[in-house]
Amino acid sequence: MKTIRYIMAIDQGTTGTQVSFFRAHDLLPCVGTKTEFKQHYPHPGWVEHDLEEIQQSLKIAYGASVSKLREQDPAFNPSHIVAIGITNQRETSCAWSRSSGKPFGPAIVWQDRRTAHACQMRRQRGLQSKVLQKTGLVLDPYFSASKFEWMLKNQPEISRAGNNQDLCFGTVDSWLVFLITGGRFHITDHTNASRTQIYDLHLKNWCPELAAEFGIPNHALPKIVNSSMDLDGETQAVTLGFLDLPDGIPILSMIGDQQSSLFGLGGTHEGDGKITFGTGAFLLVNTGDKLTCPNDGCLTTVAHSSRGNLTYAREGSAFIAGAAVQFLRDNFGWIKNAAEIEPLARSCTPDPNLYFIPALSGLGAPHWNPNAKGAIFGLTRGTTQAQIAFAVLESLAFQNAQIINCLKGALDLHEVRIDGGASANNLLAQMQAQILGKKVIRNKYLETTSYGAAKAAWLGLNESSASPNLGTKIVPPELQESDMTVFTPDTDTLVAKHTNQSRLRQWQKTCNAINSFYDSGEEPSSA
Repeated sequence: MKTIRYIMAIDQGTTGTQVSFFRAHDLLPCVGTKTEFKQHYPHPGWVEHDLEEIQQSLKIAYGASVSKLREQDPAFNPSHIVAIGITNQRETSCAWSRSSGKPFGPAIVWQDRRTAHACQMRRQRGLQSKVLQKTGLVLDPYFSASKFEWMLKNQPEISRAGNNQDLCFGTVDSWLVFLITGGRFHITDHTNASRTQIYDLHLKNWCPELAAEFGIPNHALPKIVNSSMDLDGETQAVTLGFLDLPDGIPILSMIGDQQSSLFGLGGTHEGDGKITFGTGAFLLVNTGDKLTCPNDGCLTTVAHSSRGNLTYAREGSAFIAGAAVQFLRDNFGWIKNAAEIEPLARSCTPDPNLYFIPALSGLGAPHWNPNAKGAIFGLTRGTTQAQIAFAVLESLAFQNAQIINCLKGALDLHEVRIDGGASANNLLAQMQAQILGKKVIRNKYLETTSYGAAKAAWLGLNESSASPNLGTKIVPPELQESDMTVFTPDTDTLVAKHTNQSRLRQWQKTCNAINSFYDSGEEPSSA
């Protein structure tokens, strides 16, 4: 029997870690398992992850996926893994010891707002324009630089490690690679680096001026490598109670989760766009090799890099999407699981005066107000759970329409591809098509973030001089039209009747009211 070789994709996300296996010769998805881990909220506006809990979630997901894979391929053993691709929650900031590999406390998650005041002070000093032109980003606690700065100022152990050159800073991809390579590699890729606010898009490297502005020592930062790589890291010493992996498996891709989604959906050409409905909602549009940083409330980021060639994207980030559904589930118990929100929302006659603002972690693009809070407008004594559920889903579609409207001057999307767990909701997908007036396309394989990491690793594998003999090498298949569901405007009576441009304009008014009420110049209260 011919031995099947596999690419393993690690998708380390905000609420869970997924391990998936793909056949190396044709990238056919085989199995995948996701394990959730706890979210920590020590103070209002603070969001943290325990890196050891993330490590444990990776171990559990890996073990479960291996068990599933052996049901399909009884001969499988870890030596059949020929490459690893890593994709990850972006901006979440980690600090650990270079000598021991132990974390210096919890990671500060991208949703965390504790550095809002520090960012506001820099805006008042007039640094916004310089930061935007260098990094493509706005001054907001969303990004990593102010989180690293906070760690240095508030955690003496980290400050001492920085002085002793024992400090490693990085996003989650960097920490995972350090972990599974036995501490031999401290690296990140251009997509993740471009989310830190200390990466210069023009230099294609760390910006010494901005690193100094945030007090971040250069020796603590990872080396920047391509998203699809040629043996820039390989596994070593990961069997001790962690992953049962042999030494020497090359890590051939590292790519931020939203860029990986765009790549996995085939968004490799200028003008290709996608929306991922995960914890948040993230719109990315490929702009090819064109690098522009307009002040329109949206961001410029690296979409992918290979052989030193960078592709760029414009991005709009909404911090809450699927998390709003989790909010109804976990905080109110109105639904037992995320799938139940669709029949609940469909069971009502929507209230045309009811609006939900999902600013549960501040407002992202185009407002960038970290102090904003969520709200419901138009409550009456007759308001039902189902009507609120409808308004919650509708607000997620409104957020993305607002972002696309900001980009209209530069981009004209004919269709939008969607992915992520919440995209399985047909009502939400139909709402998005209705309010955009465009086709919305969803592939039946929703884990395109994992697929993108595997595809990037496949490219690295084929570019590598040390590539194993896989037989005839073929171009990996793109996601097929026959596997897609297409949502078009006016095909769902409930949505067509209630979701329209007039409601979008009213929703934007309520959003502006929230933005004004929670003045971004005020310092949020915290412990």
